[in-house]
Amino acid sequence: MIFRAGRGDRASAKRRDVGRCDGGILVIDLSFARSQLQCKAMTQGLQLAPKLTQSLVLSPQLQQSLALLQAPVLELKALVERELEQNPVLEEVSTAEAEAQQKVDDGGPSAATQADPTEPPSDLLFDPATEKGSNGPVDDFQAEFERLAQLDQEWRDHFAQTNVRTRSSAEEEEKRQFMFDSLTVGTSLQESLMEQVRMSELPEAERSIGELIVGNIDDNGYLKAAVEELATTAAVPAEDVLRVLKTVQTFDPPGVGARDIRECLLLQLERAGQQHTTEYRIIAEFMEALGKRRIPEMARGLGLSVEEVQAALARIARLEPRPGREFLPDNDLYVVPEVFVRKVGDEFVVSLNSDEIPRLRISNAYKDLMSRTAVDVAALQASFPVNDAGVAEVVAAIKAGDDAKAVAGLRHLAELPELTAAQTRAVHQTSAQVKERLTFVETRNYIRERIGAAKFLIKSIGQRQQTITNIAREIVKRQKEFMEKGVANLKPMTMAQVAEVVGVHETTVSRAVSGKYMETPQGVFEMKYFFAGGLQTASGDGVSSKSVKDMIADIFHKEDAKIPLADDEVARMLKAKGIAIARRTVAKYRAELGILPSALRKSY
Repeated sequence: MIFRAGRGDRASAKRRDVGRCDGGILVIDLSFARSQLQCKAMTQGLQLAPKLTQSLVLSPQLQQSLALLQAPVLELKALVERELEQNPVLEEVSTAEAEAQQKVDDGGPSAATQADPTEPPSDLLFDPATEKGSNGPVDDFQAEFERLAQLDQEWRDHFAQTNVRTRSSAEEEEKRQFMFDSLTVGTSLQESLMEQVRMSELPEAERSIGELIVGNIDDNGYLKAAVEELATTAAVPAEDVLRVLKTVQTFDPPGVGARDIRECLLLQLERAGQQHTTEYRIIAEFMEALGKRRIPEMARGLGLSVEEVQAALARIARLEPRPGREFLPDNDLYVVPEVFVRKVGDEFVVSLNSDEIPRLRISNAYKDLMSRTAVDVAALQASFPVNDAGVAEVVAAIKAGDDAKAVAGLRHLAELPELTAAQTRAVHQTSAQVKERLTFVETRNYIRERIGAAKFLIKSIGQRQQTITNIAREIVKRQKEFMEKGVANLKPMTMAQVAEVVGVHETTVSRAVSGKYMETPQGVFEMKYFFAGGLQTASGDGVSSKSVKDMIADIFHKEDAKIPLADDEVARMLKAKGIAIARRTVAKYRAELGILPSALRKSY
């Protein structure tokens, strides 16, 4: 910025140090402003500063324990099988062996004398690296591994021999091919329509439009894109799209390609040749009244009796509002009960479904692998004079666990020229034992780690089973009337109440019952079904909201269809039974049960 200034202006500019005067011209100096911007940029940059915070971090073991507790029985089975593949020290107990062990447990020694399957063999409690071993002979580590490798190879040969494919006859091959040809694969709605487009008489230029239309039909069979939008996408006139759409609407299933429910129902009636029926007129002219079941209004508009209109509505109800339903995948869920409840005498007995879960134990094959690596220094000391400095240094290194130093010392002893045959043999024997121990350290640590993981898995599964058993027993204890009489006698119960009795946190109860089912004398129910709030009765007792819903459903089921009950009438009927409930609560439960309002339930 440049402008003329007098002496006073120049003096003031100098005093402010924001510019300089040059021949009556004031030149603004931007260095000050630039330095301020640089300071701001420096203060807004990235900085490192210590910060102390507290956070809760779940260990991998705790995460695994929570996953086992929350997993349903089939997921738990998959988790255990995956762990069996990854952990070599785990092995599954066969059914016959488990039954034999159960018989021994029933009539055999006491629980105190039985072996814990989560504990490794007693030999594993001995650590030769830190403890003094016995004077017995030391096993050959290499020979043990060779024995295991030989067993593995024998099993591979056995499976290779038993799985040899034999040449089958022509008849067997024909049967086998017939079996494969009989397997059916579900076809989607889009695949079926695409096949019909290719088999139709549409010209080649219009088949691409037909494929575009089919691609915009949802799984229910409705066209979700506007005709104008499809025309823009295909770069063709809208009349061409409409013409192809009329052809697609003639495909199976009837009603496919419709743009709304009204067109869908009309297409089905047209396919059946019922364009001149009462049903067709109702859908074409009184769709809004049909949706609100205004039967008298439709009867007056059609000039028919109420009974004739109701008969037509019954026939309309047999039409398919979702033409693509038959192509939808089967979403039926098959559940495996986690808990079984059986009545024995006057009591209900709770048992777990343990057959689906593999029984685990720690393999005994690793017993010898963990009980070796002891070094016999006595033979080395006996072969040399008592005061031999080299032997003393080697023995001290062996006892201190410094195997590298011990190997170097033994190598130095082996190179001495004056060694006798017995001394040479003792040095070589000791050197082999030290090298074996040095080589086995990493393997031993790995086996110890795997054994620890296996123990934690087995104990976590046992703790899971015990927790679910305790929760199931408390549920059965509180819901005894339900087990005997049915849903109408379900008592209100919260997870906090069960958690307090079982001695766990409320979230543990939530994880334990999540996705798990209980087989009772009244049927199979999800364990969460038994946890529900309740309403207060006139006698002061509580009644479960699910029991109230069951009562409301029974009341609506028994009502007169010509005089349907309103929500406030149902509330008064429940109040007469001692259950105080508001009209809006009845309306809420009615909607959850899928029951229409009284105006839409009325029959004439």
